[in-house]
Amino acid sequence: MVSMNPIDLNEVLASFDAAWSPRIVTRVNDYDIRLARMAGEHVWHVHEDTDEFFLVLDGEIEIGVRDPDERVVTLTRGQVFVVPKGTFHKPSSKAGASVLLVEPAGTLSVGDQHDEVPGHVDVTTGHLV
Repeated sequence: MVSMNPIDLNEVLASFDAAWSPRIVTRVNDYDIRLARMAGEHVWHVHEDTDEFFLVLDGEIEIGVRDPDERVVTLTRGQVFVVPKGTFHKPSSKAGASVLLVEPAGTLSVGDQHDEVPGHVDVTTGHLV
């Protein structure tokens, strides 16, 4: 799955428009490097055994976190944030955003526990590009 050629993230982003349906662009050791479009709200969820890395490539996202009090972290283009394992969180984007995510291969997009999943959220471990 590791490419021996450069991967153009803009080309990958241009190949899909579905929000909350991450694409796996490559793998580093046991970690997937994923691209996702975000629009509207995701779902409150938690990854019990892994941190989740967010890098905003374009736009702005908000990540609600419960650590233990509920707060909102706002990220703009070029900013990164790591949600620690065991932390409930809920990504959202009012105007839409493109984000690079780093998670262990096989990590479910809605975590190990989650609220009811709305129809616009793809429950997946990522789609190969």
